[in-house]
Amino acid sequence: MADLAVEAFKVLRDRFFNEEGKPIPFRLRPKRNTQDDPFDEYLTNNIFTQLSNCECEKAPGPLITPDLVLFRPDHCQNVAKKELRFDINRVLAIEVKKLERTKQGNVARSSGLDFNTTPPCGLVRVYDSRGNAIEIRSFYLFVCLEADKSDNSQCKISALSLVDGNVLNDDFEFYLSIVGQREKRIGLGSYRNGADRSRPMLIFANPLGVRELDHQISLIHPSGTLEGKVPELKLGYIIRRMTSKNDFVEFYCYRRYPDIPTTATPSTLIDPFPTPVRDIITRPRGRFNLPFIVRTS
Repeated sequence: MADLAVEAFKVLRDRFFNEEGKPIPFRLRPKRNTQDDPFDEYLTNNIFTQLSNCECEKAPGPLITPDLVLFRPDHCQNVAKKELRFDINRVLAIEVKKLERTKQGNVARSSGLDFNTTPPCGLVRVYDSRGNAIEIRSFYLFVCLEADKSDNSQCKISALSLVDGNVLNDDFEFYLSIVGQREKRIGLGSYRNGADRSRPMLIFANPLGVRELDHQISLIHPSGTLEGKVPELKLGYIIRRMTSKNDFVEFYCYRRYPDIPTTATPSTLIDPFPTPVRDIITRPRGRFNLPFIVRTS
């Protein structure tokens, strides 16, 4: 069986970019409401249908993660869940992160991206048709989605990275601690009908904030041997990240020919994701300034 991350990357590369690696404009239906996501729908119905012997299941509603799951039914049905836990040939979750560009042309939120209430992780929890919890590997699709300047009714992707979730975080216990049930405060306020949902809002790295990944089409994968197994792929970078235990883990950034020169020699990027200086104290909410002065005494 073929690696689903590799297969997904190849079809994304070929459907959204031409032979020279230039974006191919495409049309999305209008967005109906805040939670509606035409791009995820487009991926499900127009892109991942190109994968052979594979199905794509879209999240059944808003605020459900992951956004998509690719799976091979014949290799998942009635299989022991432990066999699916790390097998990206059988099943793979994909969370989609859409970004825009600033007026200066940089990817927005380059130093840290909102992941809302679900931390990124290379292993995520989903459920089978009977409601049994299972864990499967997860990748994250980062795209910079822009309007096509020659036709505003169409859009294009100017940067794309399909990224192993472990590049962002591989602490599954932390992931579970956030996505599991939490206590909320109720009976708040003068009439005791208020509630505090105690929802975390999480910020993690944005791979498209890395200079070497912007305006490129990349697959960041845990295997360093894909170049020898997949003729279309060439290794461009080794990404080395220091963990909280002060050791290193490595991931491998691949591109398709001809997106990378055949003579290019892979180089190592050490902790390349930009991270702002952070304070443990939250900032106050924005202040409303009135156009008059009052005495303070």
